[in-house]
Amino acid sequence: MLVGFRDAAKMRTKKLVFEEVFYACDAKTLERLKELSSRRRVIEQSINQNSNITEAIAREMSGGSSCPYEQDLQKLERYLPLLINLVFYTESVKTKTLKLQKRVTDFKIRWSSPLSASCIMRIGSPKFYSIDNLRFELGMSLFLYGATLRERAFETLLTDLKETSTLFRKAAGVYRYLAEVILPPLQVHLAKDRPPEVTSSLSTVMSLICLADAQAATVKRAEEKGNSPSLLSKLHLGVNFILHEANSVLALSEEEGNDVSAKFKELLPINITLHELRSRRYLAEHLQHESHGTAVAVLRHAVAKAKKVRNSNSNSWCRVISQEISDADKKLKKLEYDNETVYHEKIPSADSLPVLESKIIVDALPYEPQTIESSELYFQI
Repeated sequence: MLVGFRDAAKMRTKKLVFEEVFYACDAKTLERLKELSSRRRVIEQSINQNSNITEAIAREMSGGSSCPYEQDLQKLERYLPLLINLVFYTESVKTKTLKLQKRVTDFKIRWSSPLSASCIMRIGSPKFYSIDNLRFELGMSLFLYGATLRERAFETLLTDLKETSTLFRKAAGVYRYLAEVILPPLQVHLAKDRPPEVTSSLSTVMSLICLADAQAATVKRAEEKGNSPSLLSKLHLGVNFILHEANSVLALSEEEGNDVSAKFKELLPINITLHELRSRRYLAEHLQHESHGTAVAVLRHAVAKAKKVRNSNSNSWCRVISQEISDADKKLKKLEYDNETVYHEKIPSADSLPVLESKIIVDALPYEPQTIESSELYFQI
């Protein structure tokens, strides 16, 4: 499984009251705006951890679910359709767009960024970013939704790997929708001091990470089912290839000025190393029955390469990769001993090693936002 990065959902926000900024022409619209504020308020209280609702009431409100992440997902799923409807409406009223945008500045939409290096290094309360655009609110809310799907996926790891993979694929779809639909129009409004979560490039990175998570969960299922070492090697390398793509996009994102935390940047190289090592270990297991010397060379090369990049500032991540290297090292010593005492095969050079093959069998589940039928919003400007 991927070495998990669990900080993306640790977002904070400030209070937002829609009916105090937009003035409705009719009772129905006023009701919608109040409903929007109410639905956001429960999200604010949840992520800011200042809710007065008891666990029993929260469970009843969520239809019996006692899982906090499931409860948060339900809150976001009730809020997002109304918010999307509002954003698309305000942008579609061409003659009033400028006046509506002036009203948006009164919101003072503010969110913190758990992925920003500036926020990580800040002592005390988190730094809050403010962008006078409703797409900022929508972008951060959708980012939180994707991050919460990830957290729920991690919770199901030990009980239902199929559901784990599905949740990661859903999160990948949310981030892809963010990168391709919601965030591009916002980019021209961004200042240099902005949270990385509102850039299309970082949402693309998150989508690819979630896809790699989904593939990793699928590999775990395949391992439990006892699939062949050859297939497992290809599947692990599939995770590796997805992460390589994410790492390339992240590098471009940093060139664009994204201020990303060191911990987040460490995530990709650590997992790239981890899954390449696992891929080569399974390949060596596959090859040992037909070419013992080649199996030794494959695993020897993999262990040597992994040892060069295992250093990490995170103790938990360092332990994971060190344990993986230790296990591979034990396997290598056994292969070397067997070759010296039984097989006596020539060990090929690194240049002669077989080319690794990858197999990617997952894709993002498209995010399809719900729209509200026959509910145009009118504002008194």
